[in-house]
Amino acid sequence: MSKIPRDISGLELAKLLSKYGYNTERQKGSHIRLTTNFNNAEHHITIPDKDSIKIGTLNNILIDVAGFLGIDKKELIEKLF
Repeated sequence: MSKIPRDISGLELAKLLSKYGYNTERQKGSHIRLTTNFNNAEHHITIPDKDSIKIGTLNNILIDVAGFLGIDKKELIEKLF
């Protein structure tokens, strides 16, 4: 069973999400805006550019991404990490 990693940075997460077509659209201050086009639908997420994303924030991002991709969060975690 895969668990959410505890010490992942915003830049690491952005790089991992590129597997699903997420690209950095812009970076403003301490936030990174990512966009993907998947199955002719556009999805935007904003992630904090921190050395370590808080577990609750990371969980919410993963729920959002998994929901958009139409997969289970556990499956997303296994494929990403």
